[in-house]
Amino acid sequence: MTLNMKVEAMNKFHTFEIPTVIKHGIGAVMQVGAEVKKLGVTKALLVTDPGIYQAGVTNPVVESLQEAGVEVAVFNKVEPNPPVRLVAEGSKLYAEENCNGLVAVGGGSSMDTAKAIGVEATHEGTVLDYEAAEGKKPLENRIPPLTTIPTTAGTGSEVTQWAVITDEEREFKFNTGGPLIAAHLTIIDPELHVSMPPHVTAMTGVDALAHAIECYTMKFAQPITDAVALLAIEYAAHYIRRAFADGEDLEARYGMAQAAMLAGLSYGSESAGAAHAMSQTLGGIIPVAHGQCVAAMMGPVMEYNWKGYPEKFARIAKAFGIDTSGMTTEEAAKASVNWMYQLVEDLEIPSLEEQGVSPDMIERLAKEAMKDPQTVGNPRDLNEKAYNWIYKRCFQLTPKTV
Repeated sequence: MTLNMKVEAMNKFHTFEIPTVIKHGIGAVMQVGAEVKKLGVTKALLVTDPGIYQAGVTNPVVESLQEAGVEVAVFNKVEPNPPVRLVAEGSKLYAEENCNGLVAVGGGSSMDTAKAIGVEATHEGTVLDYEAAEGKKPLENRIPPLTTIPTTAGTGSEVTQWAVITDEEREFKFNTGGPLIAAHLTIIDPELHVSMPPHVTAMTGVDALAHAIECYTMKFAQPITDAVALLAIEYAAHYIRRAFADGEDLEARYGMAQAAMLAGLSYGSESAGAAHAMSQTLGGIIPVAHGQCVAAMMGPVMEYNWKGYPEKFARIAKAFGIDTSGMTTEEAAKASVNWMYQLVEDLEIPSLEEQGVSPDMIERLAKEAMKDPQTVGNPRDLNEKAYNWIYKRCFQLTPKTV
């Protein structure tokens, strides 16, 4: 591995912050109450989705909080790709219940919703006013004490410094964030992950891999993000098929939980690349599941990107477990691309078309992807023509090149 960085990266003033305390272990959820109380929370808004709540996954969290003397108000209306209106509803309940802390239980949507509620609880206006875009306001205040408890191993939102929210009027997903929005504490308990069905394990797991791969190869990568991203890739590559095949394999669940968290750390301080630019803009137009969408795109994105940093894609092949000793750098880089294509097939990830995306949308989707700030971090230069090519590969409308 070399330090042959892009000019843009060398000119950038890099930072890496970890505002979130990370605690983990089998059965760790039983410690939630005591840990949240230490943050000074006396009444917490529990933010989760209806499925998680009705399945009873939040029950041990509520019991632990109440045993510690922390009152609980419940907001269990979280939707995939959470919209601005949902955040407003949660913020209203937070204020009405006189809460002074947040506990998010679930996947990325629940954690992002809780972060955005925290923004509205500590700032004037709505979360839309704090979009990470030119002309918008930066966050000025730390959100209320937030504890994240992931039930999936994918988004890494438990430790990232971003919330991804949907503006339904623009049909656009935007980011808001920085260190002030990060969770104060995350509690990672692999026992909460065993109820994930195989298809959720697959799509969230590939999303974690995508975070790590895109952050490792992006133009703004730095040594510390490289370190956590590479370990995330190794963990995910080793455990993802096991977790998919046997949901009660606690070792595999633990490994994937760590992979998602490490990938979240790499993603949390910088940016990603084409796959996330494409999936976020697409998700603002069509209600696709984010992880499933990213997973369907990763092979074509890597196929396009490997030329942008062959040495790093060759190193990814090693992290995947490929024996590259007899390969050239180019051969190893291409091997990483084909490994990803095989993984997506093994995990039975549906194609974009099977997810309800029409190839007739390619031109529009390519234009929208160019608007996403993660385009800038991609290791190979992007334009509409490039995004058109990647989308055509997703739909098998252009030949494979590796």
